[in-house]
Amino acid sequence: MKKKLSFLLVLLIFITSNGFAQEKTKKQLKAERELQKQKETEALINSKNFVFDAERANPMGYRTIILDFNTYTMKVSEEKVNCDLPYFGRGYNVAYGSSDGGMKFEGKPENITIENKKKGYNIKMTVKGERDVYVLLFSVFYDGGANVSINSNNRGVISYDGKIRAPKTEENKK
Repeated sequence: MKKKLSFLLVLLIFITSNGFAQEKTKKQLKAERELQKQKETEALINSKNFVFDAERANPMGYRTIILDFNTYTMKVSEEKVNCDLPYFGRGYNVAYGSSDGGMKFEGKPENITIENKKKGYNIKMTVKGERDVYVLLFSVFYDGGANVSINSNNRGVISYDGKIRAPKTEENKK
C-alpha cells in the first residue's frame, strides 16, 4: 500500500512539474505581445503604406479635442497621401466663400525621411495639395501609437494623436 501511494505521489509530482515548466509567466507573454506589435509596426513603416486613425486633435494655443472613433483618417502610401482630418485653429489665407473647414488634401509625398529612434520612428514628408504645401511629421511608437504634426502655409500648426494600422484591402483598391 505504501509503495502504491508513494508511486502515485511521485507520478503526480512529475506530471504537475512538467505542466508548470511549460507555462509562460505574464511578463513573458506581455514581452512577446510587445515584440510582435513592434515587428508589425516596423513592417508598416518600412512598406510606407499605412493608415493613421486620429483620436485627438491638439491645436496650437487651444485645448485638446477628442474626436469620433475611426471617423478621421489619413491614408499614407508612397504614391499618395489622402488626408481627411478636422481643423481647429487659425487660418491665415483661406479662399473666400470656402466651406471646407478641415485638413482635407491629397497629393504625392516628397522628401520622405525615416529615422529610427529609441522608442519608435520619426517620418517626415512634404505633400503639395491643390492650394497649399503641407509638411507632415509623424512620430510612430513601437506599440502602434502615433502623433502627426501638420504644418501648412495657410493655417496654423496642428497635431493629432492616434494609431497607425495596415490599410484594409478595399482601401487599397481605391
